Amino acid sequence: MAGGRLHGFEDNGGGLFPNSGIGFLWNPQDEGYHPGGLFASVGQMGMGSGIGIGISPNSTETGLKLPYLNLRKGWLLLKKKKKGGLRLKIKIGNPSLRRLISGAIAGAVSRTSVAPLETIRTHLMVGSCGHSTGEVFQDIMKTEGWKGLFRGNLVNVIRVAPSKAIELFAYDTVKKHLTPKPGEQPKLPIPASPIAGAIAGISSTLCTYPLELLKTRLTVQRGVYKNLLDAFVKIVQEEGPAELYRGLTPSLIGVVPYAATNYFAYDSLRKAYKKFSNQEDIGNVATLLIGSAAGAISSTATFPLEVARKHMQAGALNGRQYENLLHAVVSILEQEGMAGLYKGLWPSCMKIVPAAGISFMCYEACKRILVEKEDDSS
Repeated sequence: MAGGRLHGFEDNGGGLFPNSGIGFLWNPQDEGYHPGGLFASVGQMGMGSGIGIGISPNSTETGLKLPYLNLRKGWLLLKKKKKGGLRLKIKIGNPSLRRLISGAIAGAVSRTSVAPLETIRTHLMVGSCGHSTGEVFQDIMKTEGWKGLFRGNLVNVIRVAPSKAIELFAYDTVKKHLTPKPGEQPKLPIPASPIAGAIAGISSTLCTYPLELLKTRLTVQRGVYKNLLDAFVKIVQEEGPAELYRGLTPSLIGVVPYAATNYFAYDSLRKAYKKFSNQEDIGNVATLLIGSAAGAISSTATFPLEVARKHMQAGALNGRQYENLLHAVVSILEQEGMAGLYKGLWPSCMKIVPAAGISFMCYEACKRILVEKEDDSS
């Protein structure tokens, strides 16, 4: 059957799913059937929801809009590329939701990709099981195996996905309001991107910091906590709720220059690429490289504050206690010298640089899929 089609139909009790409002019907010769393409539809049928999915081979159309996928102001478009394959477009009328979804996906994908490097970096910072990348890797493989490299990754994804969603949403929103329209005078004497980046970093940190601390405890103090919930309960009972925000001040102090530098570098490199390439659109590979370069610049500039924050979060591990950020920095300098503030910089860059690139690449790709207007699908 070359022209088959699968329909959703209303079922009021006598069909396949009684009273569900969901039904399926195979009709190979439907009037109005388009000879090719793929369609999906979601709509109200009877007292319930109706779902229809259709697939037909040998499509000759360059694009097929799916008018039946109507989620309030949304629609779905599958468009055939010139070089073959399909290009998916999903309209989301709310630009804020579009940014949040794109940011969450970008954060989850990027952090999962570099989870082993994040684990090694955390161990190097606090010196819990080795003093080099090789030593830490061998210790983890010996004691826990491959699963140890992904310890705390679920918590990391749970933390990073909403964190990145909030961060990128705040950045785009603030930058949009601070950027002058054509013909207007600049609202600030400095570029909008570093200000927007700093505000975005602070917003995401305040919302998700407890998860960051729990993730660090689960990674470093192996065997002490069973899971995320167990860690949360024990910390609150034994150390008090305020412990969930231990190290927040150095974290905020660190995130402001990092986020400002990161987004300023990313925005500047994008503008430079467009200028020298004479292209308005930036491809995935170029976005990956630009994002990675921005991550390298911002990470190197703010790494000492990150080391101090990790030491404070680890608490009494290895007998180290710090009263504040300055005390942590001075103690590290006294015990390990300047090199101590940059211990783990290489594995950190190995993690942050590709993570930043992957994150920006996924974010821009999602924004191309989740379009705001129908014209964006062209």
